[in-house]
Amino acid sequence: MSSDFTSAVRPAIVMTILFALLLGIGYPLAMTGIGQAIFPGAANGSLVRDGDRVIGSTVIGQAFVSDRYFQTRPSAAGKGYDGLASSGSNLGPASQALTDRVKPDVEKRRAEGVTGPLPADLATASGSGLDPDLSPAAALVQAARVARVRGLPEARVRALVEQSVETPLFGILGEPRVNVFELNRALDRLSKG
Repeated sequence: MSSDFTSAVRPAIVMTILFALLLGIGYPLAMTGIGQAIFPGAANGSLVRDGDRVIGSTVIGQAFVSDRYFQTRPSAAGKGYDGLASSGSNLGPASQALTDRVKPDVEKRRAEGVTGPLPADLATASGSGLDPDLSPAAALVQAARVARVRGLPEARVRALVEQSVETPLFGILGEPRVNVFELNRALDRLSKG
């Protein structure tokens, strides 16, 4: 009886160890190696450097608080764009807490001179709270403020926004979007030039 038990358990233990090594160590190492070989920038976080210094990432939103810059959508991640606290708020459309959280953002945009319908992504957070992109409409409504503060022609700033619009993948997957970090870098280059 004990030999039947041993002969039945031994393959189970061997297979468990084999699959733990294969799927717990081998597969992750292989995927990491393939990612580093084929897409090293993306595999390392799409970091943007200024010399030896990392100044940001194109895939993680950052808070731009100066009026000289286009500002991203509000973040629901901790105290703002905290990758360790990434999550949505889980507040529904009828939630008073959501209304209370959105109201100051709407008032801020109105004080900046935004009139008419306010693009939703200027007042609401993304699902992760780390979204680096805005809709083109949300970027364009900020163009007048940025142009005024930087002393640039508004038409030139609007043209920069329009040049920065990324189209949906294959023309159908996703929505047109503007990466705020890249737009602000282009804006700094424009101001220096």
